[in-house]
Amino acid sequence: MWQRSVCVGLLALALGYLCLLGPELPHSALRHLSASLLGGLRRARSLEGRMVAAWQAAIVRPARGWARVAVGVNACVDVVLSGVKLLEALGLEPGDGKNHAVLNSRQDLKEAFTHFMEKGAAAERFFSDAESFHHIAQTASEYPGAQLYVGGNAALIGQKLATNPDLKILLCGPVGPKLHELLDDNVVVPPESMQERDEFHLILEYQAGEEWGQVTAPSANRFIFSHDLSNGALNMLEVFVSSLDEFQPDLVVLSGLHMMEGQSKEMRQRRLMEAVASISDIPTDIPIHLELASMTDQDFMSNIMHQQVFPLVNSIGLNEQELLFLTQSASGPHASLASWSGVPDVGVVSDILFWILKEHGKTADRASDLTRIHFHTLAYHILVTVDGYWGNQVAAVAAGARAAGTQACATETIDTSKVFLKAPLEFVTSQIEAPSKISLNPDEPVVHWHREGISFHFTPVLVCKDPVRTVGLGDAISAEGLLYSEVYPQ
Repeated sequence: MWQRSVCVGLLALALGYLCLLGPELPHSALRHLSASLLGGLRRARSLEGRMVAAWQAAIVRPARGWARVAVGVNACVDVVLSGVKLLEALGLEPGDGKNHAVLNSRQDLKEAFTHFMEKGAAAERFFSDAESFHHIAQTASEYPGAQLYVGGNAALIGQKLATNPDLKILLCGPVGPKLHELLDDNVVVPPESMQERDEFHLILEYQAGEEWGQVTAPSANRFIFSHDLSNGALNMLEVFVSSLDEFQPDLVVLSGLHMMEGQSKEMRQRRLMEAVASISDIPTDIPIHLELASMTDQDFMSNIMHQQVFPLVNSIGLNEQELLFLTQSASGPHASLASWSGVPDVGVVSDILFWILKEHGKTADRASDLTRIHFHTLAYHILVTVDGYWGNQVAAVAAGARAAGTQACATETIDTSKVFLKAPLEFVTSQIEAPSKISLNPDEPVVHWHREGISFHFTPVLVCKDPVRTVGLGDAISAEGLLYSEVYPQ
């Protein structure tokens, strides 16, 4: 680091001396030497510093921004603490990991947490035993250092958007007294959305390199579980849709469909059809963003895709686990891939995103509104849009990446000493078709390419070395991307 500082200092001195000598040098020579020295100064800056400067220049407000955003329908209080310390407090010993679609016991909790900690992957599960869950929740909330936050994708997106004083936010979900106390003053909660008790979600965090027994986490992440009946039944969906007439939003953000996995198959199917009917009641001139989350039932995911949910929304937000699960559920491209190995391959991700919009997005002969997907993973983000429907996406994807770097490190602006570049500097844009090879320039970190009427905007993420809090990171990213997005009137 000191070598770079010395280099920058010497180059600056040389440039100053050059200016003093300027009158005695030919103009062309002066111009050439100045350009060379300035280029040297730029190269001497860190890759991270150059990217941050380029993002700052690229992040501009859209010509037509949002004024009123309605968000629903999952909301809760997050209890955040160390997963390893909670399991130890519960008297559980380290052991082998095993995935469980539903947690029925403490043993299931221990095995599922170990399974995902070993992968460094985020996951969310339903805990079926109410009495056992409430005991675990009490132990967690009383543990020294445990913190209580706004939780639930919808509430987190609403809370993030509410930090912008120009926006008015409506939040509809099961809001109890503690959650209401935690919410920003800029968030309006309909009286029908209030309930006497809060829904609690337990967020078990782990750090990169943290060990438990034989397991070492390859990256920082979290494991979420709850016994959440209100959100699980989407109890507030009809209240949410009925409140839109009075609120008159410019944008609707919807999340919480994944919470229904804890219901019986029959209940889930019936409720999904009711959800489709309710979403269909939202006026078609109001764009809808659907934020996905971790799921385990492939049939349920397939139903969400095919039973008119995807065609009803304009935009989708999802991460690498959800993207892979989605293509596996619908036998899409690269569906045979069991899991990601390290940083998800950009070409593979691009193929799946392209397929989603080609198969389920808006075309001249398909009655679908889906025209935008915001994909976020630890190392990079991609915004993919059907041409002609969305603007300002360079700013939107850059703003999302910036939000990841600031929120994970809990800093107001990106501190380049606390982050590092993890994304590949070279990649191909497809693993199926004849690909383009792209080399990343840190001074122009948003890369753009086309594929059959669909635009891709890619930018790396500056990954926090010692993340303070990973919960809600995807929601903050999606919220920031939406804030800078502009939908074109059709």
